[in-house]
Amino acid sequence: MTKFRFTTITAVVIANMIGTGVFTSLGFQLLDISSGFVLLLLWAVGGLAALCGAMSYAELGAALPRSGGEYNFLSRIYHPAAGFVAGWVSATIGFAAPTALAAITFAAYATSALAGEHSVWLQKALAGALVITLALIHGSTRRNSAGLQMFFTIIKVAVIVTFCIAALIVVATPQPVTFLPVAGDAGLIGSGAFAVSLIYVSYAYTGWNAATYLSSELDQPQRTLPGILITGTLIVTVLYVALNYVFLKVGPMDAMRGQVEIGFIAAEAAFGEAGGRFTGLVLAALLISTVSAMTLAGPRVLQVIGEDFGAMQLLSRTNREGVPTVAILLQSLLAVLFILTSGFESILVFAGFTLALNSFVTVLGLFVLRWTQPDLPRPYRTFAFPLPPLIYLALTGWTLTFVSINKPVEALFGLGIIVAGLFFYFLTARGDVGDKRD
Repeated sequence: MTKFRFTTITAVVIANMIGTGVFTSLGFQLLDISSGFVLLLLWAVGGLAALCGAMSYAELGAALPRSGGEYNFLSRIYHPAAGFVAGWVSATIGFAAPTALAAITFAAYATSALAGEHSVWLQKALAGALVITLALIHGSTRRNSAGLQMFFTIIKVAVIVTFCIAALIVVATPQPVTFLPVAGDAGLIGSGAFAVSLIYVSYAYTGWNAATYLSSELDQPQRTLPGILITGTLIVTVLYVALNYVFLKVGPMDAMRGQVEIGFIAAEAAFGEAGGRFTGLVLAALLISTVSAMTLAGPRVLQVIGEDFGAMQLLSRTNREGVPTVAILLQSLLAVLFILTSGFESILVFAGFTLALNSFVTVLGLFVLRWTQPDLPRPYRTFAFPLPPLIYLALTGWTLTFVSINKPVEALFGLGIIVAGLFFYFLTARGDVGDKRD
């Protein structure tokens, strides 16, 4: 059976991460924060947390090499119920919701760039069409999946670098924003506004763990997985800080505040109306890579759940190429449902909260696994352990606490998804978890 290579899975990690969050989050952050230093610090801190998380997941992925991400890890570390809930979250929130958000953002950029249109239903139709088209491609063969993903990811990175350089060179009047600390920044950093803004950043970095969803389809996973996770996360961190520096330097804060299509606004300020529309269209095309990567990685969670639970065996069905066609179809239908029924910011906050909680429990599992299975072969051990997982847990725990206080509705909705997953587990498992988990 054909396996995915190091470069393909690294492309999946990069493409999963670079998407909706970085092209939309700044508008929401500017509602409460206007300091250039604090805004860039948010993205640097988010990158540090993602890197620490990636280093922790690298050890887990090398020690427990099977597709499924958190589903695989938590089933083996804690209990099958914990793994099932993690898989439930990944399926309903982790991939379907971000796929929907990326498709919505693609449609918002495309319609703004082409005609200045903001028709909600036109955007929903365009977003839904993108999801369905990519589901058909990824449901065919691994060769098609890999080729499509590599093409769009290379284009994505090249366009971002080009945009950053060109915008700084061309812009006639840079915005008067300072990136050095000023009076009041220290208090802002410790505030609830900073923590809530960090959940937007955390969501933007979501995807650094994408390679763990494809471990079984990766060539030599125990040797290559750590390098994939860490390399992909470092590349994206650099690109994120650079992008937000450029957005703030060329785009008027008042025009970007509370808006979704930040890249289009910044491009129009730098290149004029015609140049802005062209750049907005290019940025819209970049989001195709994000939807593609999530359509590639996410259904593998549903696939392994189907392998382990007889009541959900249909989800494990594959075509002759070994591609989980039913799982791809189900995730894509969930994404279309989100597109048709949900609001953008609410999805972003509750998805960010729920996914952060999911990864918090998984990174905590690194300590549990070392304690309960000290003799388990570990081809990779987290560098400078226990510092990286402790940093991740501290930053994520602090963010989750403040989001629960400041955005209780979204936090409760996220917890409701988890409770529903537990209920569904006990309804379907009947104590008869499949024996394929080993």
